[in-house]
Amino acid sequence: MKKYIYKIALFALVATAWNCESYLDVNHDPDVLEETDTPEIILPSAQASLGNNLMGWDFGFAGGFWNEYWTQTYTASQFKTLCEYEETSFSNQYTGLTAGTLSDLEMIKQLSSSNENQGYYYIAEALSIYTWQVMTDIWGDIPYSEALQGDTIKSPVFDSAESIYADLLDRTDALLAIDNSAYSIKTQYDFIYNGDMNDWKKFVASLKLKLMLRQSETSGYNNATVLAFVNSNSFLTNSAKIDGSYWDDSAEGKRHPMREYQAGGASYLSTNVIGCKTFIDYLNVNSDPRLDVLFTAPSSGHEGAFFGDFDSKADSDSDGTPDDQEDYSEPIFTGDMDLMIMSDWEVYFYIAEVYARASDMTNAKTYYDMGVEASLAQNGITDNSILTSGYATWTNGSIEESIKMIAMQKWVANANYQHIESFLERNRTKYPSVNEIDIKSDRQAAFLNFPVGQLTISVNGREKTNGFLPASPVYPSNVINSNVNAPGQKLNLLEKVWWNQKAGK
Repeated sequence: MKKYIYKIALFALVATAWNCESYLDVNHDPDVLEETDTPEIILPSAQASLGNNLMGWDFGFAGGFWNEYWTQTYTASQFKTLCEYEETSFSNQYTGLTAGTLSDLEMIKQLSSSNENQGYYYIAEALSIYTWQVMTDIWGDIPYSEALQGDTIKSPVFDSAESIYADLLDRTDALLAIDNSAYSIKTQYDFIYNGDMNDWKKFVASLKLKLMLRQSETSGYNNATVLAFVNSNSFLTNSAKIDGSYWDDSAEGKRHPMREYQAGGASYLSTNVIGCKTFIDYLNVNSDPRLDVLFTAPSSGHEGAFFGDFDSKADSDSDGTPDDQEDYSEPIFTGDMDLMIMSDWEVYFYIAEVYARASDMTNAKTYYDMGVEASLAQNGITDNSILTSGYATWTNGSIEESIKMIAMQKWVANANYQHIESFLERNRTKYPSVNEIDIKSDRQAAFLNFPVGQLTISVNGREKTNGFLPASPVYPSNVINSNVNAPGQKLNLLEKVWWNQKAGK
């Protein structure tokens, strides 16, 4: 049925003279869409653009490396700069989200003034708020109030990230105040919820919860207010995603973006990426069944490499094979991989944290368990024993211990699905925490005494950031060089966004 809907949408796009080859291409020219006055034609493009940007080139790979799910292979060099913490701007995703996703969503809103199109406006506004949240969480202060007005404003002001958040919260409140139950759209054009407006209402509530909780370490955070919001709203229980059945794994450009990098002609994933010891060991030591779904195992068993240690010729594990010749675990992306926007486990973990902060450990456990179960289900695992007799079993403890427990399972759950989200949440909670072990000084000792469950600083990048993890990318040069209102360029990757205030690296 999903494939059938997909073909209907493609047929409609072809009928409007839109080359179907560009259907999943996030670099398509948004001006092409100005030829249509029907918002439903643009919606699939906007949703696919958003999903592709979230797990595309910059966010997918950088998130995979900076969360230490992956590290660069010893025999290639494509992503050494990411593993060495060189200044990166994520310019591909900045352009993709503004000229692609946000421009498409803005056009949908402009074309949805009539009563019969209010459903399209609602969805476009919800996804617009979400996209702006991602952008300001990544880059901090960005053009917002005067953005997307290139015909009239050539140098938009950079709004403070905090003021952007305030406006995004106002926009979510405005959507939540709307009774959208009478809205309807042509369901085949909504690849996320098939036109179910109740699910979109829950998406908006979940998005507001995310915006509220992201501020947990700021002086303005009030958990009682957030708890009241949790207790008075309904949140998504169906992940907002582009279902894996939409992809055509036999055709270039029609695959899940990471699958494209794995199976496509360039083979960026398959030739450049191996499992990182940080993540592999954590799952392996704790017998987490997701390990075998996320990574292929060598014949000798799962093995990960030190993060950012791709120049090593040593024999760190003393098995007679140099590090650069070891057979490491490799990530798996299947042809029917779901492309996640907002996951059910993400929301369950948010709710669990709100209850934990209120010292309501009964409800915290309930939603924590739901989060882990949702992650296992997403990976096709029916055995939930890690929750009853394994390492993921909830243990009542202090509020901080509970936050750590939730954050660690969120880190695991997001692997292969929400890399940039995991990067942002680690910056907020500081879990996994950082161990300052100097791997290069004694690799064999580091191998024997590896800090399982903690992140390490890149072997080849620790001097670049003085032993700290990246906090945010620099600005794309084209965003600031031609804008007279632009701030100065960031000096490195250490500049924190406004809500990143918790102590820790």
